[in-house]
Amino acid sequence: MTLKEFLSRNDRFAANSGCVLEEVGEGYARATLLVTPEHLNAGGVCQGGAYFTLADIAIAAVMNSHGQLTFGVENNIVYVKSANAGDVLTAVATEVVNHHKLPYVDVRITNQQGELLCIVTGIGYRKNATVPVSAD
Repeated sequence: MTLKEFLSRNDRFAANSGCVLEEVGEGYARATLLVTPEHLNAGGVCQGGAYFTLADIAIAAVMNSHGQLTFGVENNIVYVKSANAGDVLTAVATEVVNHHKLPYVDVRITNQQGELLCIVTGIGYRKNATVPVSAD
């Protein structure tokens, strides 16, 4: 089983939210989400938790891409522009620092026009255990 398959099958919250992990490589991941009416907040735009969940699955892929089990310990999120129902969000996560204990990842979320909507940064903690997957 690859890391992409492992996360897609086992991160049930992200999957049930509509997030799709499209691509995973060492230090890189891309995930997408089609914004539906269920993702909207009371103001009629995409709820912040939807952005966060999309970014979180991409961050998990990047942090675990080296084969060592890693969990997020801190994230920061900045909302730049709102998304609406029908928008397709793409989260591109890249490794900034591959530290042996505290990796750091940057995520940019854009819409189908390539407009920047959200920036998320994450810090993880690497455990002394391997991820039960084969190489992607």
